[in-house]
Amino acid sequence: MDQFKALKYFVKVAEFGNFTKAARFFGVPASSLSRRVADLEKSLGATLLKRSTRVVKLTEIGQEYYQQVCDVLAQLEQSNEAVRSYQTQPMGKLSISAMTGFGERILLPLLDEFSERYPEVVLDVHLSDELSAIGRDEVDIAFRGGYAPNERVVAIKLMENQFIPAASSDYLAQFGTPKHPLELRGHKGLFYRAPNGPTPWICELDGQWQDVSPPMVATSNGGVWLIEKAIKGQGIVMLPRWVLKGYLERGELIELKINPVVSTTQNPDFGIFLLYQKQRYHVPKVKAAVDFLVARVKGHY
Repeated sequence: MDQFKALKYFVKVAEFGNFTKAARFFGVPASSLSRRVADLEKSLGATLLKRSTRVVKLTEIGQEYYQQVCDVLAQLEQSNEAVRSYQTQPMGKLSISAMTGFGERILLPLLDEFSERYPEVVLDVHLSDELSAIGRDEVDIAFRGGYAPNERVVAIKLMENQFIPAASSDYLAQFGTPKHPLELRGHKGLFYRAPNGPTPWICELDGQWQDVSPPMVATSNGGVWLIEKAIKGQGIVMLPRWVLKGYLERGELIELKINPVVSTTQNPDFGIFLLYQKQRYHVPKVKAAVDFLVARVKGHY
């Protein structure tokens, strides 16, 4: 029995729910395809499919086997693609996942430049602040903010992602400029909402980390909206330095020099990371994108 072919047949039957449609997909007789799937079940000693006159469904063990086989076939296809594409021109669809703020401000403009350089690469970009796994979501490259992930992927730190407090000159003139972390509790806070909730403002005082957050007047995962409110003098905002950089340079906002330093994390290695699966790096479109984006972002922000 050709087990590889039998596995491909089994997967398509499960997806179509029909032997005839699966056979038509492969261009083979339905009887031949059905016999190979039956031989597969016989070799495993298990019934993978419930057959009826109208539809074919997976059994409980069939469902589990289907998931495992799909993972194996996907891995094999990636390996085949890497071999076929080695030392060839970057081309094909490139799937990229990134946080919304980073994507809009930094990534998308760079991808315009990348497309001009590699016109045969079709970009599929998804911007979201929800965390996801690269392998599960079939993403070629991902950008994540936080700590180096525990996923079995290559993680390149592109830039720091430490949050800093800032406010407008009008706000500071009206409410005063806080110098000590505990003074923040008498101010108004504009909070960034991460996927797990609003980020608290914390500080290490007397050897212990304490929450020094001011009363919340607004919270959102939309950084631009929070910044606009801060510029209007409606509160103090805490966002990454790279997000606030232009507003600080134009004088629309003023960075608060608070001592000891206020942060949103106890981990000093807080950053933005580019992630990809190690075996995918040899695929030209992935290698070209990784090399280009690392060179254009790392050390420039």
